[in-house]
Amino acid sequence: MNFRKYFVHAVNRNFAARAEIILAETDKNFNLISQDTAFALNSKNPIDRRLDFSAYFLALIKTLDQRGENFETIRRISLEVVTEFVQPKNKIQQALKKLPARLTNTWLASVVIRSFNKRISKRAHPDGFVANIITDKKQTFGLGYGIDIVECGICKLFLKHSYSKYVSILCEVDEITSSLAGLKLHRSGTIAHGAAKCDFRYEKIKPV
Repeated sequence: MNFRKYFVHAVNRNFAARAEIILAETDKNFNLISQDTAFALNSKNPIDRRLDFSAYFLALIKTLDQRGENFETIRRISLEVVTEFVQPKNKIQQALKKLPARLTNTWLASVVIRSFNKRISKRAHPDGFVANIITDKKQTFGLGYGIDIVECGICKLFLKHSYSKYVSILCEVDEITSSLAGLKLHRSGTIAHGAAKCDFRYEKIKPV
């Protein structure tokens, strides 16, 4: 769990006096929740692999909710965790995050996209993701790459544990990760907010 340290940082910043207790309770909740996401570590659908992180995310939310923290406090702390987690740690990582956007519309990208689409468009597990890649330039701001998530494993996980109220917090992070890749995210709806799918469309950010 190389992501746990980011949760530790946020909890220590916000709950210094109670940090150890909160983290212990979070670990306990994670041990139970992660039983529902164990399949993701070896899933044939690569998107499913983000569910381990989501399970710990849910474990922290559950801990803070049980301790009486309000939605906005939980949202703020959760976004602190994820924002720190997705930031590139060096210039190499920074460059790698922007590489996919630069490679779109190349022969290499088309091969990778076709292979990736075959893997993510099939339900590898009932509790996992199903998604489709969109390559029509007219639908993707000329980029030739977009994605529709038609089944969200994160929504399924949060619903299973009666915490759907909080799942939209993770949706907010998509704009951050998109900007780090040099892209602007366009999205008309998310499953977390009741839409039939999460439609990710990207537009390259023009240099200022």
